[in-house]
Amino acid sequence: MNAIATPAKSTKAGGLKHDESLSGLLRFITAGSVDDGKSTLIGRLLYDTGNVASDQLASILATSQKRGLAEIDWSLLTDGLLAEREQGITIDVAYRYFSTARRKFIIGDAPGHEQYTRNMVTAASNADLAILLVDARKGVVTQTRRHAYLAHLLGIRELMLAVNKMDLVDWQPAVYQAIVDEFVSFVTRLGRHHVQAIPLSALSGSNVVARDQSVSWYRGPTLLEYLESIPARRDAGLASLRLPVQRVARVMLGNGADGSTHGEFRGYQGTLASGTLRPGDEVMVMPSAQRARVAGIKIGEQSLAQAAMDRSVVVSLDRELDVSRGDMLVDPREPPRVSKELVADLCWLSEQPLQPRGKYLIKHTTRTVQALFAELDYLIDVNTLARHKGPETAHMNDIVRVRLKLQQPLLTDAYADNRVTGSFIVIEPVSLNTVAAGVIV
Repeated sequence: MNAIATPAKSTKAGGLKHDESLSGLLRFITAGSVDDGKSTLIGRLLYDTGNVASDQLASILATSQKRGLAEIDWSLLTDGLLAEREQGITIDVAYRYFSTARRKFIIGDAPGHEQYTRNMVTAASNADLAILLVDARKGVVTQTRRHAYLAHLLGIRELMLAVNKMDLVDWQPAVYQAIVDEFVSFVTRLGRHHVQAIPLSALSGSNVVARDQSVSWYRGPTLLEYLESIPARRDAGLASLRLPVQRVARVMLGNGADGSTHGEFRGYQGTLASGTLRPGDEVMVMPSAQRARVAGIKIGEQSLAQAAMDRSVVVSLDRELDVSRGDMLVDPREPPRVSKELVADLCWLSEQPLQPRGKYLIKHTTRTVQALFAELDYLIDVNTLARHKGPETAHMNDIVRVRLKLQQPLLTDAYADNRVTGSFIVIEPVSLNTVAAGVIV
């Protein structure tokens, strides 16, 4: 059995000028094919930034030695499920939190196997950036293109191409450049993406946190320098107010003889999908279009002077209105669309193919309605980006433009304007399994 030495923690090298005013939380995902090294990269990143506890390190050291490995298996830090460790693959999305002196991060380690593309979609739906890993020996493959397309579909503008295992191709710049050229050519056809490519070795840690000084031809940032330097996409805070009502919270004090209602309370509980809310703001209740002003905002017993996106709050209004679960409080100047028809791009996630005449459920914010597919417009070939008109159905991992008819109207925005009110999932009504994820165009 080989003894595994504990690696020294790396120090950051220079090379990229940081924006010293940058702060905040960055959410990103790692995606790639099986064995491209996603979990190893995350494990290495966590360790080299000092975010691995000593008992965790001792545990993975012992496990790596038990398996007779020459190097620490960093993927043990993220592959939490027993099945993942047995198969050496990521099945579920593993979220990890870490921080540096400059910033906090949430990582979503998405599965690489095609069977678990649904989990990648879930992780990507709330990410600011996607790190797409490529094995330098294999180059860009179909799963790379699929993940890039899904990232594009889900509105992730920042793509980072991590060309991993460069040590296994002797750090040849020609190999790296050919991979970068092919990838950039592909995403350029999708439009609007900025791509940062970095040659690295997740196993050895080269160019992850510490620069590999022996690779003189690469003068760009390390992975951590890049992550610390790009702005987070939290633009939904600038979008119009959207508060889907999850629950009506009521406190009724019974039949007081004096008829007093002092102490009684009615509020509307939900999570702000976008925008900000303050006491005194005028809101409109959709779909009834009734208006009122915000009387108060609370989290538990605490009153708030302002609530921003992602906050779960209880809002009280200055007048009695008929509001129920599934309704939405919105900015009356910029209301959402009210529609019984959706045009959307779907990623079909189920092993059972789409039934064009079948009935499904659409879950959109806090409202669930019945729907049927009125039209399958075209199917995207993720390798060539060709559009195949009029497909008869869609199979697992297919990306297809559809038109849906709904039994009741939904309150929607285009996904490009609002990630929450512009997205939905499709549910098979008998099994209640999620069979597709959609973005509204």
